[in-house]
Amino acid sequence: MKLDFTGKVVLITGGTSGIGLAAARMFLAAGASVAVMGRNFEKGQAAVQKLATVGTSPLFLCGDVTNVCECERVVRDTCGQFGRLDVLVNSAGEYLEKPIVDMQEEEFDRILSVNIKGSYFMSKAAVPELKRNRGTIVNVSSDAGINGNINCTAYCAAKGAVTLFTKALALELAPYAVRVNCVCPGDIATPMLERQLALVDNPAETLLEMESVYPLGRIGASDEVAGVILFLASPAASFVTGAAWSVDGGLTSV
Repeated sequence: MKLDFTGKVVLITGGTSGIGLAAARMFLAAGASVAVMGRNFEKGQAAVQKLATVGTSPLFLCGDVTNVCECERVVRDTCGQFGRLDVLVNSAGEYLEKPIVDMQEEEFDRILSVNIKGSYFMSKAAVPELKRNRGTIVNVSSDAGINGNINCTAYCAAKGAVTLFTKALALELAPYAVRVNCVCPGDIATPMLERQLALVDNPAETLLEMESVYPLGRIGASDEVAGVILFLASPAASFVTGAAWSVDGGLTSV
């Protein structure tokens, strides 16, 4: 299926790496104008250089999704540059694996702020423009937003909130023809996973163990999640809203 986003404007948080970067590349290839938001200026410039070969050069906007004022500014700057906003992809996320007895309040606050507060207030800032254009929101949740994972209470709490936030906002915005969905990836080969593996004694062995629990026998690729994001944002999914799409190799079907 060829998806065409010509004339559409897409804003992607966490767009400088992983799933967000893959989605930016695909949206650009499909003809969209794309703004990517990230906290790190150098990573943002590197992402722009990578993406510039795909289509129209993307706009990088440096900002932190945990800061409500910066969420509002990034939406304003996107509309100021491109004149509209049609798609918001909330891909910014942070992972932490730690038993609850060892969890510090600052760590808990950080995980909740990046994963759910950021998605909430980016959406709030974007909704007026999305209403005007009958746009769409795609949130990046997780298999941890569907099932509980051991030693992952804070992350599961945050991603579970993203999943139900998606469903609630879909109902709220349905009268305005604004669709809201989320993708729920399993383990995906991203810099986030690399950082996770760097904390263990034997990364190669740990990766094999991770792969073994997936019915498809492997972890996923960023493009496999990004492809579903594009579908959900496209007219091909015009009757899909409030959905949580598992992109996890069958993990949550077990």
